[in-house]
Amino acid sequence: MTGPGDHHEDDAVLAAEHVLGLLGGEELDRAERRLETDPDYRALHAAWAEDFVSLTQDMTPVTPPARVRNAIDRRLFGARREGLLRRLGLWPALSAAALAAGTYLVVTNLDLLRPGPEAPPFGAEIAAEDRSLVVRVAFDPDAPEMLRVLRPSGAAAPGRALELWLIAGDAAPVSLGVLPEDREGRVAVPEDLQPLLSQAVLAISDEPAGGSPTGAPTGAVLGAGPVTRL
Repeated sequence: MTGPGDHHEDDAVLAAEHVLGLLGGEELDRAERRLETDPDYRALHAAWAEDFVSLTQDMTPVTPPARVRNAIDRRLFGARREGLLRRLGLWPALSAAALAAGTYLVVTNLDLLRPGPEAPPFGAEIAAEDRSLVVRVAFDPDAPEMLRVLRPSGAAAPGRALELWLIAGDAAPVSLGVLPEDREGRVAVPEDLQPLLSQAVLAISDEPAGGSPTGAPTGAVLGAGPVTRL
Protein backbone atom coordinates (compact mmCIF):
# COMPACT_ATOMS: atom_id res chain seq x y z
CA MET A 1 0.00 0.00 0.00
CA THR A 2 1.32 3.44 -0.93
CA GLY A 3 1.15 6.27 1.60
CA PRO A 4 1.43 10.06 1.29
CA GLY A 5 5.14 9.96 2.04
CA ASP A 6 5.70 7.69 -0.93
CA HIS A 7 3.93 10.12 -3.24
CA HIS A 8 6.03 12.97 -1.89
CA GLU A 9 9.23 11.00 -2.53
CA ASP A 10 8.12 10.24 -6.09
CA ASP A 11 7.38 13.93 -6.65
CA ALA A 12 10.84 14.85 -5.33
CA VAL A 13 12.48 12.53 -7.86
CA LEU A 14 10.26 13.86 -10.64
CA ALA A 15 11.06 17.47 -9.76
CA ALA A 16 14.81 16.76 -9.73
CA GLU A 17 14.66 15.12 -13.15
CA HIS A 18 12.50 18.00 -14.41
CA VAL A 19 15.02 20.63 -13.27
CA LEU A 20 17.86 18.73 -14.97
CA GLY A 21 15.92 18.46 -18.24
CA LEU A 22 15.73 14.66 -18.12
CA LEU A 23 12.02 14.33 -18.86
CA GLY A 24 10.53 13.95 -22.27
CA GLY A 25 7.30 13.30 -24.13
CA GLU A 26 4.10 12.95 -22.10
CA GLU A 27 6.04 12.84 -18.84
CA LEU A 28 7.49 16.28 -19.56
CA ASP A 29 4.08 17.64 -20.58
CA ARG A 30 2.52 16.39 -17.33
CA ALA A 31 5.35 17.88 -15.26
CA GLU A 32 5.00 21.24 -17.01
CA ARG A 33 1.26 21.27 -16.29
CA ARG A 34 1.90 20.45 -12.63
CA LEU A 35 4.43 23.27 -12.47
CA GLU A 36 1.65 25.66 -13.47
CA THR A 37 -1.15 24.21 -11.32
CA ASP A 38 0.37 22.41 -8.29
CA PRO A 39 1.92 24.73 -5.63
CA ASP A 40 3.53 21.82 -3.74
CA TYR A 41 5.21 20.51 -6.87
CA ARG A 42 6.25 24.04 -7.84
CA ALA A 43 7.94 24.42 -4.44
CA LEU A 44 9.82 21.12 -4.91
CA HIS A 45 10.93 22.22 -8.37
CA ALA A 46 12.20 25.56 -7.05
CA ALA A 47 14.04 23.87 -4.17
CA TRP A 48 15.86 21.48 -6.50
CA ALA A 49 16.77 24.31 -8.88
CA GLU A 50 18.29 26.24 -5.97
CA ASP A 51 20.15 23.16 -4.68
CA PHE A 52 21.69 22.36 -8.06
CA VAL A 53 22.80 25.95 -8.57
CA SER A 54 24.40 25.91 -5.10
CA LEU A 55 26.64 22.99 -6.17
CA THR A 56 28.68 25.43 -8.27
CA GLN A 57 28.54 28.57 -6.10
CA ASP A 58 31.74 27.78 -4.19
CA MET A 59 33.70 26.89 -7.32
CA THR A 60 36.20 29.54 -8.35
CA PRO A 61 37.02 29.37 -12.06
CA VAL A 62 40.73 28.84 -12.69
CA THR A 63 42.34 29.12 -16.10
CA PRO A 64 45.12 26.52 -16.35
CA PRO A 65 48.41 27.35 -18.06
CA ALA A 66 48.26 26.76 -21.81
CA ARG A 67 50.82 23.95 -21.58
CA VAL A 68 48.60 22.04 -19.14
CA ARG A 69 45.48 22.46 -21.24
CA ASN A 70 47.31 21.48 -24.42
CA ALA A 71 48.73 18.37 -22.75
CA ILE A 72 45.26 17.31 -21.58
CA ASP A 73 43.79 17.98 -25.02
CA ARG A 74 46.44 15.83 -26.70
CA ARG A 75 46.04 13.05 -24.13
CA LEU A 76 42.27 12.90 -24.49
CA PHE A 77 41.67 13.75 -28.12
CA GLY A 78 44.96 13.90 -30.00
CA ALA A 79 46.53 17.10 -31.24
CA ARG A 80 44.91 17.11 -34.68
CA ARG A 81 41.44 16.36 -33.38
CA GLU A 82 41.74 19.08 -30.76
CA GLY A 83 42.68 21.56 -33.48
CA LEU A 84 39.69 20.54 -35.57
CA LEU A 85 37.30 21.01 -32.64
CA ARG A 86 38.71 24.47 -31.94
CA ARG A 87 38.43 25.50 -35.60
CA LEU A 88 34.79 24.42 -35.64
CA GLY A 89 34.14 26.35 -32.43
CA LEU A 90 33.20 23.17 -30.56
CA TRP A 91 35.60 23.37 -27.63
CA PRO A 92 33.43 25.68 -25.44
CA ALA A 93 30.46 23.39 -26.13
CA LEU A 94 32.46 20.36 -25.03
CA SER A 95 33.39 22.15 -21.81
CA ALA A 96 29.71 22.74 -21.11
CA ALA A 97 29.00 19.08 -21.88
CA ALA A 98 31.63 18.02 -19.36
CA LEU A 99 29.92 20.15 -16.68
CA ALA A 100 26.56 18.61 -17.51
CA ALA A 101 28.06 15.11 -17.31
CA GLY A 102 29.47 15.93 -13.89
CA THR A 103 26.05 17.06 -12.68
CA TYR A 104 24.54 13.84 -14.04
CA LEU A 105 27.03 11.76 -12.08
CA VAL A 106 26.36 13.68 -8.86
CA VAL A 107 22.63 13.17 -9.19
CA THR A 108 23.00 9.50 -10.09
CA ASN A 109 25.19 8.91 -7.03
CA LEU A 110 22.49 10.55 -4.90
CA ASP A 111 20.11 7.88 -6.23
CA LEU A 112 17.77 10.45 -7.71
CA LEU A 113 17.98 8.94 -11.19
CA ARG A 114 17.30 5.29 -11.62
CA PRO A 115 18.05 4.17 -15.19
CA GLY A 116 16.30 0.89 -15.92
CA PRO A 117 18.04 -2.27 -17.10
CA GLU A 118 16.84 -1.54 -20.63
CA ALA A 119 18.81 1.74 -20.84
CA PRO A 120 21.32 1.78 -23.72
CA PRO A 121 24.94 1.62 -22.50
CA PHE A 122 26.29 4.48 -24.66
CA GLY A 123 25.10 8.02 -25.12
CA ALA A 124 25.90 11.72 -25.31
CA GLU A 125 24.35 14.97 -24.18
CA ILE A 126 24.59 17.80 -26.67
CA ALA A 127 23.74 21.10 -25.03
CA ALA A 128 24.11 24.80 -25.63
CA GLU A 129 26.14 26.62 -23.00
CA ASP A 130 22.99 28.25 -21.61
CA ARG A 131 21.07 24.94 -22.00
CA SER A 132 18.49 26.61 -24.23
CA LEU A 133 18.99 23.52 -26.38
CA VAL A 134 19.49 20.07 -24.85
CA VAL A 135 19.56 16.90 -26.93
CA ARG A 136 20.32 13.44 -25.57
CA VAL A 137 21.39 10.60 -27.82
CA ALA A 138 21.67 6.95 -26.80
CA PHE A 139 22.41 3.69 -28.57
CA ASP A 140 23.18 0.05 -27.96
CA PRO A 141 26.55 -1.03 -29.42
CA ASP A 142 24.90 -4.29 -30.46
CA ALA A 143 22.45 -2.30 -32.58
CA PRO A 144 24.37 0.85 -33.62
CA GLU A 145 22.35 1.35 -36.77
CA MET A 146 19.79 3.45 -34.91
CA LEU A 147 20.20 6.30 -32.40
CA ARG A 148 17.49 7.14 -29.89
CA VAL A 149 17.13 10.94 -29.68
CA LEU A 150 15.43 12.92 -26.92
CA ARG A 151 15.20 16.72 -27.02
CA PRO A 152 14.05 17.98 -23.59
CA SER A 153 14.49 21.64 -24.49
CA GLY A 154 15.01 23.87 -27.49
CA ALA A 155 13.93 23.69 -31.12
CA ALA A 156 15.02 24.81 -34.54
CA ALA A 157 14.40 28.43 -35.45
CA PRO A 158 11.50 29.04 -37.87
CA GLY A 159 12.51 27.90 -41.36
CA ARG A 160 15.69 26.26 -40.02
CA ALA A 161 16.72 22.74 -39.04
CA LEU A 162 18.89 21.10 -36.38
CA GLU A 163 21.46 18.83 -38.00
CA LEU A 164 23.37 16.11 -36.16
CA TRP A 165 27.07 15.55 -36.92
CA LEU A 166 29.55 12.83 -36.04
CA ILE A 167 33.22 13.72 -35.54
CA ALA A 168 35.59 10.74 -35.37
CA GLY A 169 39.26 11.32 -34.62
CA ASP A 170 40.69 14.08 -36.78
CA ALA A 171 38.21 13.51 -39.62
CA ALA A 172 35.86 16.23 -40.79
CA PRO A 173 32.29 16.18 -39.41
CA VAL A 174 29.92 13.76 -41.14
CA SER A 175 26.20 14.44 -41.18
CA LEU A 176 23.86 11.95 -39.54
CA GLY A 177 20.88 13.89 -40.82
CA VAL A 178 18.37 16.44 -39.60
CA LEU A 179 16.90 15.82 -36.16
CA PRO A 180 13.23 14.80 -35.99
CA GLU A 181 10.77 17.62 -35.35
CA ASP A 182 9.25 15.60 -32.51
CA ARG A 183 11.01 15.75 -29.15
CA GLU A 184 11.58 11.99 -29.25
CA GLY A 185 12.68 10.07 -32.31
CA ARG A 186 15.32 7.99 -33.99
CA VAL A 187 18.17 8.75 -36.37
CA ALA A 188 19.65 6.11 -38.68
CA VAL A 189 23.44 5.69 -38.77
CA PRO A 190 25.13 4.64 -42.03
CA GLU A 191 26.86 1.28 -41.81
CA ASP A 192 30.37 2.68 -42.35
CA LEU A 193 29.96 5.08 -39.40
CA GLN A 194 28.57 2.60 -36.89
CA PRO A 195 31.99 1.31 -35.66
CA LEU A 196 33.05 4.91 -34.92
CA LEU A 197 30.15 5.87 -32.68
CA SER A 198 31.45 4.79 -29.28
CA GLN A 199 34.51 7.06 -29.47
CA ALA A 200 33.02 9.95 -31.41
CA VAL A 201 31.94 13.48 -30.63
CA LEU A 202 28.40 14.40 -31.64
CA ALA A 203 27.48 17.98 -32.51
CA ILE A 204 24.43 19.92 -33.63
CA SER A 205 24.43 22.88 -35.99
CA ASP A 206 21.79 25.34 -37.16
CA GLU A 207 21.14 24.71 -40.85
CA PRO A 208 18.69 25.62 -43.62
CA ALA A 209 15.49 23.58 -43.79
CA GLY A 210 16.40 20.14 -45.09
CA GLY A 211 19.97 20.31 -43.80
CA SER A 212 23.34 21.64 -44.89
CA PRO A 213 23.63 22.06 -48.67
CA THR A 214 27.40 21.56 -48.62
CA GLY A 215 27.94 18.36 -46.62
CA ALA A 216 29.64 20.39 -43.86
CA PRO A 217 28.25 22.62 -41.09
CA THR A 218 27.28 25.99 -42.55
CA GLY A 219 25.45 27.55 -39.59
CA ALA A 220 26.31 28.10 -35.96
CA VAL A 221 27.42 25.06 -33.96
CA LEU A 222 24.87 25.02 -31.14
CA GLY A 223 26.38 22.30 -28.97
CA ALA A 224 28.60 19.24 -28.85
CA GLY A 225 29.22 16.30 -26.56
CA PRO A 226 31.47 13.24 -26.45
CA VAL A 227 29.93 9.78 -26.55
CA THR A 228 30.48 8.04 -23.22
CA ARG A 229 29.45 4.82 -21.50
CA LEU A 230 26.37 5.50 -19.37
